[in-house]
Amino acid sequence: MRALVQRVTAARVEVDGKTIGQTGPGLLILVCAMQGDTEAEAEKLVAKIHKLRIFRDHAGKMNLALKDTGGSALVVSQFTLAADTRSGNRPGFSTAAPPDEGEKLYQHFAQTLRDMGVPTETGQFGADMAVHLVNDGPVTIWMDTATG
Repeated sequence: MRALVQRVTAARVEVDGKTIGQTGPGLLILVCAMQGDTEAEAEKLVAKIHKLRIFRDHAGKMNLALKDTGGSALVVSQFTLAADTRSGNRPGFSTAAPPDEGEKLYQHFAQTLRDMGVPTETGQFGADMAVHLVNDGPVTIWMDTATG
Protein backbone atom coordinates (compact mmCIF):
# COMPACT_ATOMS: atom_id res chain seq x y z
CA MET A 1 0.00 0.00 0.00
CA ARG A 2 1.19 3.50 -0.76
CA ALA A 3 0.45 6.79 0.90
CA LEU A 4 1.44 10.39 0.47
CA VAL A 5 1.16 11.98 3.92
CA GLN A 6 0.91 15.75 4.19
CA ARG A 7 0.91 17.71 7.45
CA VAL A 8 -1.83 20.32 7.04
CA THR A 9 -3.42 23.14 8.92
CA ALA A 10 -6.60 22.44 6.95
CA ALA A 11 -7.79 20.31 4.04
CA ARG A 12 -11.06 19.50 2.35
CA VAL A 13 -12.29 17.41 -0.55
CA GLU A 14 -15.17 18.34 -2.83
CA VAL A 15 -17.29 16.37 -5.26
CA ASP A 16 -19.51 18.36 -7.62
CA GLY A 17 -18.67 21.55 -5.70
CA LYS A 18 -19.84 20.15 -2.34
CA THR A 19 -17.48 19.47 0.56
CA ILE A 20 -17.73 15.79 1.49
CA GLY A 21 -14.77 15.54 3.87
CA GLN A 22 -12.45 17.85 5.72
CA THR A 23 -9.87 18.14 8.46
CA GLY A 24 -8.45 20.90 10.61
CA PRO A 25 -4.87 20.63 11.86
CA GLY A 26 -3.64 17.12 11.15
CA LEU A 27 -2.99 15.02 8.10
CA LEU A 28 -4.16 14.76 4.52
CA ILE A 29 -3.42 11.18 3.48
CA LEU A 30 -3.60 10.21 -0.18
CA VAL A 31 -3.72 6.42 -0.29
CA CYS A 32 -3.46 3.75 -3.00
CA ALA A 33 -3.91 0.00 -2.67
CA MET A 34 -1.54 -1.97 -4.87
CA GLN A 35 -2.11 -5.41 -6.43
CA GLY A 36 -1.70 -8.10 -3.81
CA ASP A 37 -2.18 -5.77 -0.84
CA THR A 38 -4.15 -7.10 2.11
CA GLU A 39 -5.82 -5.64 5.18
CA ALA A 40 -2.56 -6.40 7.03
CA GLU A 41 -0.69 -3.90 4.79
CA ALA A 42 -3.37 -1.28 5.40
CA GLU A 43 -3.14 -1.81 9.15
CA LYS A 44 0.68 -1.68 9.06
CA LEU A 45 0.61 1.60 7.15
CA VAL A 46 -1.99 3.15 9.46
CA ALA A 47 0.03 2.14 12.53
CA LYS A 48 3.16 3.75 11.07
CA ILE A 49 1.34 6.96 10.11
CA HIS A 50 -0.34 7.13 13.53
CA LYS A 51 3.08 7.14 15.21
CA LEU A 52 4.95 9.21 12.59
CA ARG A 53 6.65 12.06 14.47
CA ILE A 54 6.17 14.99 12.07
CA PHE A 55 4.43 17.55 14.29
CA ARG A 56 6.26 20.29 16.19
CA ASP A 57 6.82 20.01 19.92
CA HIS A 58 7.09 23.01 22.28
CA ALA A 59 10.68 23.57 21.06
CA GLY A 60 9.63 23.61 17.41
CA LYS A 61 11.18 20.21 16.58
CA MET A 62 9.31 17.53 14.65
CA ASN A 63 8.90 15.26 17.63
CA LEU A 64 5.17 14.62 18.01
CA ALA A 65 2.88 12.17 16.26
CA LEU A 66 -0.73 12.65 15.22
CA LYS A 67 -1.71 10.55 18.22
CA ASP A 68 0.05 13.09 20.49
CA THR A 69 -1.53 16.20 18.98
CA GLY A 70 -5.20 15.23 18.96
CA GLY A 71 -5.26 16.14 15.27
CA SER A 72 -7.58 14.68 12.66
CA ALA A 73 -7.17 13.16 9.22
CA LEU A 74 -8.65 13.38 5.76
CA VAL A 75 -8.09 10.19 3.75
CA VAL A 76 -8.47 10.41 -0.03
CA SER A 77 -8.19 7.51 -2.48
CA GLN A 78 -5.53 8.20 -5.10
CA PHE A 79 -4.90 5.36 -7.56
CA THR A 80 -2.44 7.54 -9.47
CA LEU A 81 0.11 6.88 -6.71
CA ALA A 82 0.58 3.59 -8.58
CA ALA A 83 1.86 5.45 -11.66
CA ASP A 84 4.63 3.72 -13.57
CA THR A 85 6.56 6.30 -15.60
CA ARG A 86 9.56 4.17 -16.58
CA SER A 87 8.67 4.03 -20.26
CA GLY A 88 7.00 6.54 -22.50
CA ASN A 89 5.27 9.72 -21.44
CA ARG A 90 1.93 8.30 -20.41
CA PRO A 91 1.90 6.75 -16.92
CA GLY A 92 0.63 3.22 -16.50
CA PHE A 93 -1.48 2.20 -13.51
CA SER A 94 -1.56 -1.58 -13.91
CA THR A 95 0.06 -2.16 -10.50
CA ALA A 96 -2.87 -0.56 -8.66
CA ALA A 97 -5.33 -2.95 -7.04
CA PRO A 98 -8.52 -3.59 -9.03
CA PRO A 99 -11.23 -1.07 -8.09
CA ASP A 100 -13.31 -3.41 -5.90
CA GLU A 101 -10.24 -4.48 -3.88
CA GLY A 102 -8.87 -0.94 -3.82
CA GLU A 103 -12.10 0.46 -2.39
CA LYS A 104 -12.29 -2.26 0.26
CA LEU A 105 -8.72 -1.57 1.39
CA TYR A 106 -9.24 2.21 1.26
CA GLN A 107 -12.30 1.91 3.52
CA HIS A 108 -10.42 -0.48 5.83
CA PHE A 109 -7.50 1.97 6.03
CA ALA A 110 -9.80 4.84 7.05
CA GLN A 111 -11.73 2.71 9.55
CA THR A 112 -8.49 1.44 11.14
CA LEU A 113 -7.40 5.06 11.64
CA ARG A 114 -10.79 5.82 13.26
CA ASP A 115 -10.44 2.75 15.46
CA MET A 116 -7.14 4.20 16.73
CA GLY A 117 -9.06 7.24 17.95
CA VAL A 118 -8.23 9.63 15.11
CA PRO A 119 -11.20 11.68 13.86
CA THR A 120 -11.15 10.70 10.18
CA GLU A 121 -13.13 11.85 7.17
CA THR A 122 -12.80 10.58 3.62
CA GLY A 123 -13.21 11.46 0.00
CA GLN A 124 -15.38 9.40 -2.36
CA PHE A 125 -13.69 6.41 -3.94
CA GLY A 126 -13.60 6.63 -7.73
CA ALA A 127 -15.08 10.12 -7.87
CA ASP A 128 -13.64 13.13 -9.64
CA MET A 129 -12.56 15.08 -6.56
CA ALA A 130 -11.11 18.52 -5.91
CA VAL A 131 -8.73 18.47 -2.96
CA HIS A 132 -7.86 21.73 -1.22
CA LEU A 133 -5.13 21.92 1.39
CA VAL A 134 -2.87 24.20 3.32
CA ASN A 135 0.35 22.21 3.64
CA ASP A 136 2.01 22.98 6.97
CA GLY A 137 5.78 23.30 6.78
CA PRO A 138 5.49 22.03 4.11
CA VAL A 139 5.84 18.47 5.31
CA THR A 140 5.08 15.80 2.71
CA ILE A 141 6.19 12.19 3.16
CA TRP A 142 5.97 9.22 0.75
CA MET A 143 5.27 5.85 2.38
CA ASP A 144 5.05 2.40 0.83
CA THR A 145 4.61 -0.91 2.65
CA ALA A 146 6.59 -2.65 -0.10
CA THR A 147 9.70 -0.63 0.77
CA GLY A 148 9.26 -0.21 4.51
